Amino acid sequence: MKELDFPYLSAMGLAELIRARAVSPVEVTDALLRRIERINGQLNAYCTIDESQVRAKARDSEAALMRGEIRGPLHGVPFSVKDMIFTAGQRTTGGCKIFSDFVPEEDAATVARLKNAGAICIGKTNTATLGYSGVCDNLVFGATKNPWNLALTPGGSSGGAAAAVAAGLGPLALGTDVGGSVRVPSSFCGIFGLKPSFGLLPRYPGFFGEWETMVHVGPITRTVRDAALILDVMKGPDDRDRWSLPDSNINFLEELNYAPGKTLKAGWSPTLGYVPVEPEVESLTKARVRLLADVGLDVDEINPGFENPHDDFSTMIAIQTAGALSKFLSTSRDQFDPDLLKVIEKGVQISGVQYAQAEHRKFNLYGNMANFFKRFDVLITPTVPICPFPIEYGPGPEDINGQKVEKLYGWYPFTFPFGLTGLPAASIPCGWSNQGVPVGLQIVGRRHDDLTVLRVAALMEEAWPWADRMPPLD
Repeated sequence: MKELDFPYLSAMGLAELIRARAVSPVEVTDALLRRIERINGQLNAYCTIDESQVRAKARDSEAALMRGEIRGPLHGVPFSVKDMIFTAGQRTTGGCKIFSDFVPEEDAATVARLKNAGAICIGKTNTATLGYSGVCDNLVFGATKNPWNLALTPGGSSGGAAAAVAAGLGPLALGTDVGGSVRVPSSFCGIFGLKPSFGLLPRYPGFFGEWETMVHVGPITRTVRDAALILDVMKGPDDRDRWSLPDSNINFLEELNYAPGKTLKAGWSPTLGYVPVEPEVESLTKARVRLLADVGLDVDEINPGFENPHDDFSTMIAIQTAGALSKFLSTSRDQFDPDLLKVIEKGVQISGVQYAQAEHRKFNLYGNMANFFKRFDVLITPTVPICPFPIEYGPGPEDINGQKVEKLYGWYPFTFPFGLTGLPAASIPCGWSNQGVPVGLQIVGRRHDDLTVLRVAALMEEAWPWADRMPPLD
């Protein structure tokens, strides 16, 4: 194959070619590293790559292949890892100066499982500092740029991961998501991103327990089937993570080949009852939703009936961030960016009663959604109410369609409610704006029903494919 054929092949397509010996792991790795060298300087998507180690892994993978030893369904396929997720022997900074030289001794469980399936870790991708915001910028590596328009943010905090996949710098990326950190950049970069049900993928080890009851690890890919495959590889319990779930023994990739056995009922909520939305996002998402009947969904426009949980989300992030980082304020205050410093200082001031009250309201929010899913199989919303915005806006814009919003978390109100509730949620591309930037549609499912979210996403992908659309980088 020509080198130019590699960047936008799916992980499954690459794996099939490698197993058939039509291409070798060394060829794929070399081509990808050359492309990263050529393009990453524009994007700043990757922040750490050890080329000698990567090439050694590729040679080892090729030698195993020549012996007839296939190590798993991703043998020889490259993947990247967000710089929040631990990688043994490879620097993991979290985008924070305090940890700029930190090298973990062991892989995160999800990374280890991808390696055991034969995949080759290419390197680490850039993140917001310790994942605290919805953009991708930090004091260690600087800002990542959107491959569709280099003046714009790719979103965050898994912005490096999404930019890399969108730019053909690897077919698979691992990100993390608390309030939208997989879904927002997937929307802004025009690719597929999944936040699985809380606990489906184990998260040990990590920084400070990583917001223990809120962080989800999730895949960012060009296709739904690739995401299903790596979900199959990574899922299952790990006793080191007390929140990890027993294996349901669902083969997500295999089950995508079968119809759900009934007409799926979708609730479409363009505003959740309280979200201001940019006119172009509203127009593109509504146009796609009007076509959902064509892919077999029964759609009703609804208001799921809960109030904006912004203040509770902000409270929980602040107090957990302060719990992890306030001990560094006396010695390393200048190592934090100013907006993260404000989050820490806010968390220090929050009382235990205020935190407990936020937890109680989170409990009620989950109950509200459980009742919603008695009537519907999925909830569909825009992923983000705005198009990608200029990097110089900092953590976010201050108004949406003429309505003031809180700058740090107020501009992604569609995503953080479902981080709070632990529900599975995905972002798929649903169109491109007049300026040529992507807009995403979010699919939310009942907890433990990741399969239905994937099935609906796969139906949409079949109806309006997006994987062949490439940003103007080459």
